[in-house]
Amino acid sequence: MAFRGRLSNRRIALFVTLALVLLALGWMRYTGAAALSGMEFREMDWNDDGELTRTEILQGFFTVRAVRTRDGNRSCVDYRRRGSGESIRVECRTEAAP
Repeated sequence: MAFRGRLSNRRIALFVTLALVLLALGWMRYTGAAALSGMEFREMDWNDDGELTRTEILQGFFTVRAVRTRDGNRSCVDYRRRGSGESIRVECRTEAAP
């Protein structure tokens, strides 16, 4: 079994695709994408009309970011529009001290 020195076009395309997906996920994590903040898809109803659409799920990845804050035993996640910084929803949780 000899090792080929040249990669096939399919393997190069696969490696490039995987690299692009990893870069996109890294960028979304760095910018605080709401979809990577631990929320479930069913909670991404950004306009509160009771109906979840594909567009709203995509907004969770690209146009809505999650800003986490902590004040003592109270932690909050503020979901904001990426461009304007407009707050869409704030979810807070108070945790009991051990």
